[in-house]
Amino acid sequence: MDLFVSHQTSRLDAKGRVSIPALHRAVLARDGFDGLYCYPALELPCIDAGGNALIAEIQQLISRYAPYSEPRDAFALALYGVSETLKIDTEGRVILSDALKTHAGITDQVTFVGLGHKFQIWEPGRFRAQLAEATGKVRAHRRQLGPQVSDGARE
Repeated sequence: MDLFVSHQTSRLDAKGRVSIPALHRAVLARDGFDGLYCYPALELPCIDAGGNALIAEIQQLISRYAPYSEPRDAFALALYGVSETLKIDTEGRVILSDALKTHAGITDQVTFVGLGHKFQIWEPGRFRAQLAEATGKVRAHRRQLGPQVSDGARE
């Protein structure tokens, strides 16, 4: 299974272009999409990005609601209504729109962060803060669980 993993920080060039990490481009290519879907993350100051797998997940989420229902229309508006399809040039670069950069607080650098089926694009300082917070939450959760043995493990 092809997944977006790891993180990498890159600079925007003088024309505002940024190179998508090669590993991320390879996942997009195997996914069958030659561009990049992007939208402002709903609850975080970053950009959600991906290919066909991301759009399929959004379609699956929206299809859970009845046609013309308020929740369905709200999800469609919040996700499709602000999504952008970015063209990846021959050197693997994209130009982030001003709206996307403003939402994420991006100026001259970005950090690409793999999340499995999608990746996020962060302003590097905001990413470091979010990573520290997430790591703290995971450690606290792990302490709450205590030592556990999985169903298939032997003691």
